[in-house]
Amino acid sequence: MDIDDPAFESLLVGRKVKVLLRDVDLVRWKQDLVEDRNRLATLLAAARQVNAARDAKLAALKDVIEGKCHSPINPGNRKVIVFTAFADTAHYLYAELAPWAERRLGLLSGLVTGSGRNRTTLGGLRKDMASILAAFAPRAKERPEDLAAEGDLDLLIATDCISEGQNLQDCDWLINYDIHWNPVRIIQRFGRIDRIGSPNDRIQLVNFWPNMELEEYINLEQRVSGRMVLLDISATGEENLIEQQSGNQMNDLEYRRKQLLKLQDAVIDLEDLSSGISIADLTLTDFRIDLARAVSAHPGLLERLPLGTFAVTTTTEADIAPGIIFCLRAEGEAASRLPGTGYPLFPHFLVHVGNDGAVLLPYTQAKQVLDRLKRLCVGRELPDAGACARFDRATKEGEDMRQAQGLLATAVASVVGRSEERALASLFSPGGTFAMKGEFLGINDFEVVAHLVVLPGDRG
Repeated sequence: MDIDDPAFESLLVGRKVKVLLRDVDLVRWKQDLVEDRNRLATLLAAARQVNAARDAKLAALKDVIEGKCHSPINPGNRKVIVFTAFADTAHYLYAELAPWAERRLGLLSGLVTGSGRNRTTLGGLRKDMASILAAFAPRAKERPEDLAAEGDLDLLIATDCISEGQNLQDCDWLINYDIHWNPVRIIQRFGRIDRIGSPNDRIQLVNFWPNMELEEYINLEQRVSGRMVLLDISATGEENLIEQQSGNQMNDLEYRRKQLLKLQDAVIDLEDLSSGISIADLTLTDFRIDLARAVSAHPGLLERLPLGTFAVTTTTEADIAPGIIFCLRAEGEAASRLPGTGYPLFPHFLVHVGNDGAVLLPYTQAKQVLDRLKRLCVGRELPDAGACARFDRATKEGEDMRQAQGLLATAVASVVGRSEERALASLFSPGGTFAMKGEFLGINDFEVVAHLVVLPGDRG
């Protein structure tokens, strides 16, 4: 029988797995449907018992907002952003918080969900996203003076539709009412107020973590996906109804798990992270693919390269300043003391330091450093003789490496928070690329795996 024959279409059910209707156990099917209906009815009845009066999480949110308004961390600033992942939750919070905040605290509220159902308690204000955000952050949004009469909002409830590309640094207090499965989303949310140009001396992030064990909460997706993988390999490979399994998916899930744990227990330097970062930036998938292709095309090449390998090139691009891009590797006990949890290149660290000693790209921006390396080096398979000659003259054929030593000191200091230049000098000394054990306070040793010297080019 040809199941693709249109004549059989009315006799088959299912998508990938086709079943003839005559083969269905109708009695058992009906029993299962009745059981599903009863379970759904039970869930619905239980859900109806939950209301705002019994919502302990909502009560805790009100306490946080009220405490912030009574004791602001910056004088006179009562602005608060509440983020949630779901539009339905945002509408529920607005319905419960907006009248309470106006009555009890004198705060006017706005709701932005991206679904066209934005709301505000500020009479006369347009309901589009731009108008609401301008009323909430008039300074950051550079609201025209002639619109100041529309008034200001102090409480903003929003979904992730505004988690990227919005300047809201008038606000100094951000609350994550729920924790997004992707840790980068939490960073993006906080990036709305943790921005250059903030008038606030202090800013605060508040996370509402689930009341269950965090490991149980963040392992849910991984357990489900893992079971789908088992189903795939034990059957035909077509039963994974959630998604097509990718080779790096489980690694990405484990990476997100570690990132969420780190966000709960540690403070991340958000200024070192791009506001437009995505999970692909952290897993560096594109560069892993490039590396695999290079290793396949040139087998054994990387293994034969000595430690301390370097190249010299030039830059004519305005956004790439001259300096040195270092690839460092922590060794021994240093690897256990440095910030490794959740860092995709650990124990390696990429840092771009400018000729003036400024850290242009810290190790936390690994993707940006790799992007910069790619722009500078792709297509340049032969040494740049002119650049090498200039570098040799500047360093007296490698005998005077004081400039490079200083930049390396800055690079290591940006990773470990130390700057003992005496130990770093040995990294460019003949016969070794180590800063030996004991040379750093709290650090055993480092290796310079490679570095790229970037000289200024002729911009014409």
